[in-house]
Amino acid sequence: MMDMSIPYELQGRRGQKARTRSALIEATRQLLGEGITPTVEQAAQRADIARTTAYRYFANQTALLLATYPELDARSLLDSDPPSDPSVRLDVVTEKFTRQVLDHEPELRATLRLALGPDASKRDGLPLRQGRGIQWIEDALAPLRGYLSEAELHRLVLAIRATIGIEALVWLTDVGELSRTDAIATMRWSAQALLRSALEGLQL
Repeated sequence: MMDMSIPYELQGRRGQKARTRSALIEATRQLLGEGITPTVEQAAQRADIARTTAYRYFANQTALLLATYPELDARSLLDSDPPSDPSVRLDVVTEKFTRQVLDHEPELRATLRLALGPDASKRDGLPLRQGRGIQWIEDALAPLRGYLSEAELHRLVLAIRATIGIEALVWLTDVGELSRTDAIATMRWSAQALLRSALEGLQL
């Protein structure tokens, strides 16, 4: 009899269960890459796994998406004891942000296409287009509150967001013909250049 106090995935046949979980996550990434925000049933069908089995791993769509893209639920990209220097904080955030863009590039490109498409109904509820980057940059620049006005700080956040993320990666690689490594370096450089410009003359 199964011990319900122990999570299903830790009860025997762990290797097989790890492969099943990975298959569901990979199926979810494929569907996101096709512009589909999948349900547990859709991921199970793509992975050729029984629906009832899939629900043993992921109770609902939210759990499935968070397992596939953990940053969906992240309110900050900084550690619990972050540095106070806004430049250092911003570099930490831009490094993590741009790295996850590479890790999820196919899904992000697909949702970007939907967001830019003529059918407005397809833009609603896209899980990877919820403005989290803005929130993460605001968090990185929180020490500047009181030195910049809210309007100035908001403008800086938006300017930095415009230089990093999937939109910038698409332009830098597809149009600018940079390698992905150089594209990330350029995005991080641009973010710091904008910050330095905004801080000129301030006494921090």
